[in-house]
Amino acid sequence: MSKQVVTFGEIMLRLSTPGFSRFVQSQTLDINYGGGEANVAVALSNYGLQCHFVSKIPNHEIGQSAVNQLRKFGVSTEYIVRGGDRLGIYFLETGASQRPSKVIYDRANSAVMLMENEEVNWNKVFENKDWFHWTGITPALGKLAQSNVLSACKAAKNAGVTVSCDLNFRSKLWTTKEAQYVMNPLMEYVDVCIANEEDADKSLGLKADGTDVETAELDEKGYYELAKKLKSKYDFDTVAITLRESHSASKNGWSAILHDNKDCMDPHRSSQYDIQLVDRVGGGDSFASGLIYGLLSKNNTKEALEFAVAASCLKQTIPGDFNLVSANEVEKLMTSGGSGRVER
Repeated sequence: MSKQVVTFGEIMLRLSTPGFSRFVQSQTLDINYGGGEANVAVALSNYGLQCHFVSKIPNHEIGQSAVNQLRKFGVSTEYIVRGGDRLGIYFLETGASQRPSKVIYDRANSAVMLMENEEVNWNKVFENKDWFHWTGITPALGKLAQSNVLSACKAAKNAGVTVSCDLNFRSKLWTTKEAQYVMNPLMEYVDVCIANEEDADKSLGLKADGTDVETAELDEKGYYELAKKLKSKYDFDTVAITLRESHSASKNGWSAILHDNKDCMDPHRSSQYDIQLVDRVGGGDSFASGLIYGLLSKNNTKEALEFAVAASCLKQTIPGDFNLVSANEVEKLMTSGGSGRVER
């Protein structure tokens, strides 16, 4: 497939406790790299698309390790700016059963947070490109990042590039008030909006009625109405909402809703998967990348939705941020239902 995708954001050093151990008991930490838009870029590259990741990464050994990880999976790093003093870090403790996972961030003054607008030629970046993806995490990094997101969105629209945004609200980065002040104007440039019920509420002020994510109770009608409200208010071409039923930190129900101008004129819910979680970090990013791939390659948008849900189901069985599956593996899950039998 000749389609080219651009993502912009921060890649971070991930330091996680081995297995399900707690921070206070671990003597070692496992090293991985990840971040919303980087995760999307890796997955799309695994599916065969040409994907370009834009960021600013320090020109030292830790920064180079992050760049090498992207290159390892075929992501183009030609638009990455090298400089700054530090790569952002996050620490992860993986939960189990009734004990939730925990994340601690150490990313203040990371290289991408201090990237100046003129360090990237956005018009050049979007020459001959088809799609641009960003998440709500990036503008939450501060004023400079917000300016870069706005410039990128404007350049993408001027180039006729489709723009997708995963709202991805992060309470440890900004308040609801700050998020809505920044995110609402940026929706003018977005064609495909991806969210869950908390993202839509915290980032844009729109609620899904009748839902309690803590008790795993989902009101399907409430999500349908939320999809309609998002599409109507912002005139999105496509709205996708993920539905996670958190039975525990180890077992989740997973599905999604799509509403668009093509095959899902009325909101349509996907197949549902019951997942025994290995690592849910990056689950939303794997859905976003699956949806982008599906919308660029599938016969209709319902097929695109099914691909996205199946892809993100598989990712949540894989340690680390990246979704290390092929398009063929996703297709097999879609057709088999996922028995988990050994392949010989």
